[in-house]
Amino acid sequence: MRMNETTPHDGAVWLELPRQDYAEMTRLQEVLHHKRQQGHIPDVVIFLEHNPCFTIGRSGGLHHLLVDDTVLKQHDITVHETTRGGDITYHGPGQLVCYPIIGLEDEERDLHAYARKMEEVMIRTLRAFDITASRKSEYPGVWVGESKIGAMGIAVRKWTTMHGIALNVCPDLEHFSFIVPCGISDHGVTSMTRVLERPISVEIVRDEMRRQFSDIFKTLMQPARLEEILEEECCEKA
Repeated sequence: MRMNETTPHDGAVWLELPRQDYAEMTRLQEVLHHKRQQGHIPDVVIFLEHNPCFTIGRSGGLHHLLVDDTVLKQHDITVHETTRGGDITYHGPGQLVCYPIIGLEDEERDLHAYARKMEEVMIRTLRAFDITASRKSEYPGVWVGESKIGAMGIAVRKWTTMHGIALNVCPDLEHFSFIVPCGISDHGVTSMTRVLERPISVEIVRDEMRRQFSDIFKTLMQPARLEEILEEECCEKA
């Protein structure tokens, strides 16, 4: 994906997927990541929600899980180790997740700049709904006051990205109390619904996030179906 400041790149597609199991989505990301590295598919940006789960990043974080298996089963929450950066976090219905599978080229190969752009996607999305969010220099993600509203955990291998960001639209915030989110014990977690004090749908926030991603990364994204992307890869192999 070309992310210079003037010329949009028109080779990216976006996928809107139904709610996904985390392990299945990780396997799909690995497939798409490999195919993107090989040049068999274009840049792909995925938007979805997950079934309730806790994920543990490369920094560890299992000791920040505060409940036992009985509580996890009562709430249908699964636990997964993952290759993204960071500590333990929560994914679930009402949380909008964005996974870019994109190739970073030339001047784009700056991981700090990529991370800042991903945070900016969340900040500008929130701004469109009259929510002022900001960064904290010591922590990744975005914040409203002293409460975290958007998490980030990225992975980049051979300059191709995977994993991404998670914005709390209207998730069950009780589930965050079962962990020390991201290993941060002195700050809380919030959501767009809590800040706005009114209901808001994931669908409307997803549409805005897609627009902001396209603007920040200077890419013209076309909608696609997963089957089309996989078929395109198969055609490359034939």
